[in-house]
Amino acid sequence: MTLDDRRILLVHAHPDDETIGTGATMARYVAEGAQVTLVTCTAGEEGEILMPEIEHLASDQEDGLGAHRVKELDAAMALLGVTDVRFLGGMFNFRDSGMQWAPDRHAAPLDETRGDTFWHADLTQAANHLVEIIREVRPQVLVTYDEFGGYGHPDHIQAHRVATYGAVLASIPSYRRDFGEAWDIPKIYWSAMSASEMREGLRALRDAGDTTTFEGMDPDNLPPFAVEDDDLDAMVDGSDFLEAKLDAMRAHASQIATDGPFFALSNNFGNRVWGVEFFRLVKGTPAPPEGSGLEDDLFAGL
Repeated sequence: MTLDDRRILLVHAHPDDETIGTGATMARYVAEGAQVTLVTCTAGEEGEILMPEIEHLASDQEDGLGAHRVKELDAAMALLGVTDVRFLGGMFNFRDSGMQWAPDRHAAPLDETRGDTFWHADLTQAANHLVEIIREVRPQVLVTYDEFGGYGHPDHIQAHRVATYGAVLASIPSYRRDFGEAWDIPKIYWSAMSASEMREGLRALRDAGDTTTFEGMDPDNLPPFAVEDDDLDAMVDGSDFLEAKLDAMRAHASQIATDGPFFALSNNFGNRVWGVEFFRLVKGTPAPPEGSGLEDDLFAGL
């Protein structure tokens, strides 16, 4: 397989998720000549607005945040070099479901959710949209979230379900022949953060006197998206694209504050926090370099 024959498909829930979790990986593979396809499931209409000047776009006012976040996504992807950007079923087909914080510090569905939200989408119908994309793009690698969506957001959980079911359906020759020839994705990954790296970073912040960044987060009781190293399978070094990732994060200005916790971590730890991205292999054969426990390339072994 040549570098420009490689194809990777990423399924994310809202604009900004792709940059935070996989921005360096996307930029690296674009630079290496691989085809990078991003599928975003909603426009993020219910996101928290961090810019006072656009508060009027909130869902309970003008309800224009989704269109604004689509523009932010376009800007961010231009910075990362990603040109194949799609919305599941088309732009605004599925609406952001919103979330609330549960007592256990995890995200949870709202008590009342609109019927047109992604959380209420029929799984087969939503997966069929992805089947069409999979059979068109024919990726060797798929990246999405784990079964908890990283931290419990209903749209992240639904994105996981749609990606998982869509991958299975796309591989069945007799299923929906009108969608194209079947394609079985060789390797599927769940994105993750390294618990050891996050633990070390939080402790260093506290030792430096920073008590506000990720306030209330206990290094010895990390949230589920922090995965212990024994359960990680791949580590993609995108350090050369750290600045592009940070610029792309800045492009999501309605959601990511430059003086917020993400950039506080970056200012203190740089490449170690945002330039290197971790993954769990859930389908396929691991192929780490000799003497290493982690793959350094999601296409390894193909």
